[in-house]
Amino acid sequence: MVAFPGEAGEVRAVDGISYAIEAGRTLGVVGESGCGKTVAALALMRLVPPPGRIAGGSIVFDGAEITGLGTDAIEALRGDRIAMIFQEPMTALNPVFTVGDQIAEVLVAHRGMAPGEAAEQAVERLAQVGIAAPAQRANDYPHNLSGGMRQRVMIAMALACSPTLLIADEPTTALDVTVQAQIVELLLRLQDEVGMAIQFISHSLGVISEIADEVVVMYAGRIVERAPAAELFRAPLHPYTRGLLETVPRIGARLARLPAIPGAVPSPASRPRGCAFRNRCAWAEPRCAEAEPVLETLAPGHQAACFVAAGGGR
Repeated sequence: MVAFPGEAGEVRAVDGISYAIEAGRTLGVVGESGCGKTVAALALMRLVPPPGRIAGGSIVFDGAEITGLGTDAIEALRGDRIAMIFQEPMTALNPVFTVGDQIAEVLVAHRGMAPGEAAEQAVERLAQVGIAAPAQRANDYPHNLSGGMRQRVMIAMALACSPTLLIADEPTTALDVTVQAQIVELLLRLQDEVGMAIQFISHSLGVISEIADEVVVMYAGRIVERAPAAELFRAPLHPYTRGLLETVPRIGARLARLPAIPGAVPSPASRPRGCAFRNRCAWAEPRCAEAEPVLETLAPGHQAACFVAAGGGR
């Protein structure tokens, strides 16, 4: 659980979520902005911005509990065995250092390399992620690069130490579809080479369908559906997941206007009683306002938190 202070007490931005990712596999985490995807990822990295805090629960990495690790221990782990591609590279990269220096810094800190060797390795990492003329680009500053190239630099930095777990937070947002496809292909190729687990966060089900082995759908800080990717796209159970899928454009389908889910994700401070999605849901029944549905298995390997779906309705 991740909580932030509010006027009426602590507000739970993420509450009661649980999942696991195996080595060499990709977990897709999907949902609209405000669903808690990024906050959950920052909690894994122990980077929840104050005054927010991890208010309960357990984070187990490679068989060891890391929730209570001290500052030195978590800093040694972060960037080395667990790495993160942050959502906006232009703000995540330091504007006053070259991109080569920023990648080299990771290798000096976690691998104990001499600065010269780390600089050479930084050039190799840039080449690994498909940046042309990497020796030249290593001397560039972030503002000298395009959005797609900055994203590749972030990937190179995150993969510098061959992490066991890579958290990719909206790595294709604001990129054109061609660059999006290149980034997805790159991550899958590097995953095959290194064998790392990937937690891929996105609001785009189209991108998720290309990269994920399993998908978790989040809404208002909680998981509302979880299933193998192929099963989720073939037979979604939760009305929120169905709504998201209906908004995806389809080749050959000519519509005057794309469908949209009415309303917006409620603030964690004003979460409605019962099912948090009920005010936007075409399936809603009176019981949805009385109690919150729990995540339960409704088909082999397929879980959803919905009274109507659990009863076989709609």
